[in-house]
Amino acid sequence: MAAATLAAAAAARPAGTHRRWGLLGRRLGFYLAAAWSAITLNFFLPRLMPGDASGAIIAKLQSVSGQQMTPSQLEAIQKIFGDPNSNLFAQYADYLKQLAHLDLGISISSYPTPVSDLLWQGLPWTLLLVGVTTVVAFLLGTGIGALAGWKAGSRFDTIVSPLTIFTSAIPYFWTALLALWLFGFRLGWFPLSGGSDANIPSGFSPSFVLSVLRYGALPAATIVFSALGGWLLGMRNMTVTTVREDYVLLAQAKGLSGHRVLLRYAARNAILPNFTGFALALGHVVGGALLTEVVFNYPGIGYLLYSSVQQRDYPVMQGVFLIITLTVLLANLLADSVYILLDPRIKEGA
Repeated sequence: MAAATLAAAAAARPAGTHRRWGLLGRRLGFYLAAAWSAITLNFFLPRLMPGDASGAIIAKLQSVSGQQMTPSQLEAIQKIFGDPNSNLFAQYADYLKQLAHLDLGISISSYPTPVSDLLWQGLPWTLLLVGVTTVVAFLLGTGIGALAGWKAGSRFDTIVSPLTIFTSAIPYFWTALLALWLFGFRLGWFPLSGGSDANIPSGFSPSFVLSVLRYGALPAATIVFSALGGWLLGMRNMTVTTVREDYVLLAQAKGLSGHRVLLRYAARNAILPNFTGFALALGHVVGGALLTEVVFNYPGIGYLLYSSVQQRDYPVMQGVFLIITLTVLLANLLADSVYILLDPRIKEGA
């Protein structure tokens, strides 16, 4: 009987593994289809807006030079930015060829700078600011939330939880503007705008690094302040539920220390939903914190997107939207893959 049971279990394991890998393959196909849809929408939406990229750059160059452009110059510009009178599907085919060669086009507002150069200029600033603050807010919120949930009903919990709910209800732009007015304008502790001191050359010198930290401290603090509450409340509520599970009660009955029970039993399982949210939040890092970068005039991807929308710089808008969309899809795929591989309870129907 025991031998038959072991044989059946051994036969079921490969089948379950094949099912999970098959599910991963179907999920991958779904995300590839979603990426293709995003690329297609990214191409068509700007072309459905009033005006066109080539017309905008022609008008700009003619206003600067004060002269009409020759037919050969007009033809050269339309080859770069697209002829609005040409076949739309032919333009779409050319767009896919450009993407295959990692060519995102040329910026209108910063002509003749390639869009990829502008993205590479803003990407490090966004990754530094939004990436670091996302990790810090997640670690702080998860840690404090686990303690609050472990000591539910204690003085610590009754102070932290209502205070977090109150701070989470404050609109972010109001927090950013208030912090900028108080600590930047009134007290003068932090700069009002920018990512670093313009008088210090860029590099890895101590003076430049300190300048970057000083200019980024206030925007980073506002992001952490606004994002902390969500992680804290989510972890606190999950911990309150988890500490009532049988395996936690059994660990306590064994006489294990409270610190060990919290870390190895309660928090380890309660963190799973927060971990999924963290993976998705990392996907949004590349998109930057638009309000933060606009309020603090911070030179990241979010501010680049804001500027491109104002100046109707279609190639830059397309490049930013494409990078954001693909990054979010990749983060979703990674989160789904990790859950499918680690949690056998996830069924295909879910």
